[in-house]
Amino acid sequence: MAILPVLVYPDPELKKVSEPVDFNEDLSEVLKDLLETMYDAPGCVGLAAPQCGIHKRILIVDASRNPKVESKYGLMIIINPIIEYSEGEVLAREGCLSLPDLTANVKRAQKIRARFWNENGEEREIEVSDFEARVVLHELDHLDGILFLDRVSSLKTDVFRRKQYMKKEDKAKDKPAVPQTNAPETAGS
Repeated sequence: MAILPVLVYPDPELKKVSEPVDFNEDLSEVLKDLLETMYDAPGCVGLAAPQCGIHKRILIVDASRNPKVESKYGLMIIINPIIEYSEGEVLAREGCLSLPDLTANVKRAQKIRARFWNENGEEREIEVSDFEARVVLHELDHLDGILFLDRVSSLKTDVFRRKQYMKKEDKAKDKPAVPQTNAPETAGS
């Protein structure tokens, strides 16, 4: 197993559309490497193979790594995903390992149903909502060469430098504890 390098924007490889996985090939090493890479990144809840220069339709999601949200499925290895249904729309903050200095407010479906194949080539279906749906959709975008910057309404008002965002949080730690009712969740890889 190995921790893979993560491509960083504006690397043109991030804009490539990925190929479907052929289950005749051995995926075990690739999957182990993707898992190790995701779990090595603090706070990372998802990773798509193209972020590591592997242009196959593979994504890994583990929303349970975010202690602020409830995860219905925990770790999911999702291969050749197809979104069959979506409903609702929610605006929330996202981050990405491939855009390490930025976060953005992105509109995504509140609930989705997806069909995919697991690491054993078995067809599966999931229905996820809220944060977990956001993570799946964010990672699925990577398979089509789409970054969260491509989905923001306004680059001027919806994109934030992570350093500035973190500084605000750091300042808040120095103040007396005050409940934060509208603190944005960060989704994505």
